[in-house]
Amino acid sequence: MQENMFDAAYWDDQYLHYKPGWDIGSPSTPLKEYIDQLTDKNTRILIPGCGNGYEAEYLLQQGFQHVTVIDLSPVLTKSFTEKLQSYAGKQLTVITGDFFDHTGQYDLILEQTFFCVFPPQYREKYVQHVQELLAPGGIIAGVLFNREFDSAPPFGGKMESYIPVFQKYLDLMKMEPCYNSIKPRQGAEVFFIARKN
Repeated sequence: MQENMFDAAYWDDQYLHYKPGWDIGSPSTPLKEYIDQLTDKNTRILIPGCGNGYEAEYLLQQGFQHVTVIDLSPVLTKSFTEKLQSYAGKQLTVITGDFFDHTGQYDLILEQTFFCVFPPQYREKYVQHVQELLAPGGIIAGVLFNREFDSAPPFGGKMESYIPVFQKYLDLMKMEPCYNSIKPRQGAEVFFIARKN
């Protein structure tokens, strides 16, 4: 299973034939409320592992001018580009590729069910690459699962295990249980904000 995490064909199949369990059909409430308090519409934003892109679509609807999404699945990025074609090439950049090969500089990275795709041994590599992609003073914010799963992906975990990994590379400003999770996930998510110094 772990080798599939980097296989585009595997993710194509997931999106063509299954509805991934983390797809809730709308922007995640914690991220939506975080986006609602952002004021600079010129913030350079990256959403890795964009999935069906509900958060990206919401950002564009709110007038954000520089939204980039990246996903390994060409089936998904093609569908997403077609869905939001009025924004593509203007406020929206859609990249088909491996997050770990991606380069660029962003003011904000939004995390929603991408971290949990990878087995725990990849988590430090993930945070290290986030640190490389963030501009000085840039922020990563998002939601992580605070529970274990019987099968994977998603790969679960506990807040206590995430803290030292993020603190190694970033200034961890907040990591606490979500108070505004959707009902099926209440008590099973943490919200975090970390900054590159």
